[in-house]
Amino acid sequence: MTDEWLGIGASVLEWFLVALVATGAVPIVTTLVLFIAIPFHAVRNHYRKAAPYLPRVAVVIPAWNEGAVIGATIDRLLAIDYPEWALRIYVVDDASTDQTPDVVLDRAARYPGRVFHLRRENGGQGKAHTINHGLRIILGDDWMQALLITDADVIFLPDSLRKMTRHLADPEIGAVSAYIREGSPHKNYLMRFIGIEYVLAQAAARRAQNVFGAQACLAGGAQLHSRTNLEELGGRIDTTSLAEDTVMTFETQLSGRRVVFDPYAIVLAEEPGSVTALWKQRLRWARGNLQVTARYRRVWFHPRRGHDLGTLAFGLAWFSIFLLPAIMVASSVGLLGLLALGSNLAVVAFQGLWGLATATYFYSIVLALQLDRMIARQAWLEAILFPGILSMLVMITAFFPGLFEDLLPAALGVTASEGIVLGWTIFAYSWISISMIFAWLIKLIDGTKAGKVLTPLLTYIIGYGPILCAVTVDSYIKQARRAEARWDKTEKVGRVTA
Repeated sequence: MTDEWLGIGASVLEWFLVALVATGAVPIVTTLVLFIAIPFHAVRNHYRKAAPYLPRVAVVIPAWNEGAVIGATIDRLLAIDYPEWALRIYVVDDASTDQTPDVVLDRAARYPGRVFHLRRENGGQGKAHTINHGLRIILGDDWMQALLITDADVIFLPDSLRKMTRHLADPEIGAVSAYIREGSPHKNYLMRFIGIEYVLAQAAARRAQNVFGAQACLAGGAQLHSRTNLEELGGRIDTTSLAEDTVMTFETQLSGRRVVFDPYAIVLAEEPGSVTALWKQRLRWARGNLQVTARYRRVWFHPRRGHDLGTLAFGLAWFSIFLLPAIMVASSVGLLGLLALGSNLAVVAFQGLWGLATATYFYSIVLALQLDRMIARQAWLEAILFPGILSMLVMITAFFPGLFEDLLPAALGVTASEGIVLGWTIFAYSWISISMIFAWLIKLIDGTKAGKVLTPLLTYIIGYGPILCAVTVDSYIKQARRAEARWDKTEKVGRVTA
């Protein structure tokens, strides 16, 4: 009887471990479904309801110590293909201590009636508070019909604003988001990785979100709101979250108005050039998403009329990113547990999980790179190595069992010992989790003398994706510790040119 119970317990444990491995398939399948939906954007989009529409647009730019970039940004904005009478720029100066006020006042003198300097003497409260200072003034009269929120370094291509405003011709649309492309003319390795990330997360994934009818986030540096939308949301930006752009996106849709992404409205932005700067930026984003996830807990997986935020597709897409590090660890535990049990399912589960991940990854990359040929030409290597060289080796192991244990040693005329085979198997089964530890080490050495050489090299070996997952883990830790949540802006140096 005891042996029978032990057998049942071992069987239950085995299938529990298989279930842990299977959790890793959820974000992979979700990604696959999203990217399968992208071609349907050709027929399921908002363009049929869009029309030429030129509302009076007030551009609000929150600025703190942006003297290096703000002047050129104003000049370029006023030079875009949009009627002069319908475009005004309001720079909300958040108590800058550099030459920002002088630069903006100079532009106000050059462009009378088109550029306005709004000064906050007591700053430091964050981007949302700064924008709200401007909104109180802008909404004080009836001139503005649409509000464009952008950043001090963002460059709009000449036709981008027209492509955004055309969607507001449909009164059902509350807000429009543009495609932010990494715009540095001389990109380093990290900027090229970010460029690929933005193709995947914006040009590709937001097309899919258009198809499914729910947008996760308006681009913080390129979001256009109708006046009606702003007024019905209280005439202010949310100040309780680090992800004020995501909160505005959700609130707009919960109020019954649609949010659309226009991939052809392209703007250029300067992105972090070091892992340290990237980590700081993405940690703020990740903590903001934690706040959003808790704030809208009653929305998830509860479909409602008027919006699609509660659908299964949108919820799975959101939590596949939000819980990805935990899912990665669960999958590794499942694989290693099956290996320890000596289960025949260990190899099947490993090959199934990594085989599915490999097929999904290459399909997604190939499709996404068709959507932005410029980035594809600039960062094709980073596209291939986005998950890292070591992850590529694990993928090869899944597709060609025995390659590193038997075939290559035989070709070299050597024999792989059982210890080497077991060691590589344990590494391959656990790599999906330990990659995040190595990604953390990249961050620790970044900025050191050795880091100048090692950081780029290790990023290609470990992967850019694991860095983003490690940042998410850091956000879990800081949120659990209730660490101070600050809005730290990314330093801009004016690298981007039109």
